[in-house]
Amino acid sequence: MAPRKEKEAKASGDQAADMILTYLRKQNRPYSAIDISANLHNKVTKTVAVKVLKDLHERKTIEGRAAGKQLVYHAIQTTTDDCSPDALADLDAQITTLRDEVTDLRSQSTTLKSQLQALSSEQSPTELLTSIATREAEKASLTAKLEKLRGGEVAAVPEAERVRVEAAVRNWRAIEGRRRKIAGDLWAEIEEGVRMSGGDVQELKEQFGLA
Repeated sequence: MAPRKEKEAKASGDQAADMILTYLRKQNRPYSAIDISANLHNKVTKTVAVKVLKDLHERKTIEGRAAGKQLVYHAIQTTTDDCSPDALADLDAQITTLRDEVTDLRSQSTTLKSQLQALSSEQSPTELLTSIATREAEKASLTAKLEKLRGGEVAAVPEAERVRVEAAVRNWRAIEGRRRKIAGDLWAEIEEGVRMSGGDVQELKEQFGLA
């Protein structure tokens, strides 16, 4: 015949009070006497739990309130130095600083969105590269023709035609300079946007053949 298990001793008195108070403080939420007894694995009986909770409540060690047809109890929230006037003043200062930062970030976000919209309406980097390659080819062709003209390899060009061509060359050079500046400004904006978003500028350059 198997030996009979000895019944586990039930807590009572101060021991039960300590167990219940420790449990309530640890859980930091309201419980009824039935819940506490069950959660403590019946180490404190329901009857003892009711008596201890009532006693702790009367001594203002814990707080209690009605919840439906039963009473629930919870540990008293204690104030700490974290809620001192100085600490609250520091928190207010931090909140003000963070609000200012949020305002600045929103302003930056609006500016970047406007820049992105402007960039989106312009040619893409790929289109710019294609356009540059086309202009370079045209420039090389025109330069070769101009060298032939200057070298006397072809019939003399009327003065008016020469003036027209040279004016066209100057105009295209001016256009090239403006486009080079626009491309530089756009690329600087793109690099800044990539860096702010945590991207890799070098990787972007390699992607578009600019590395």
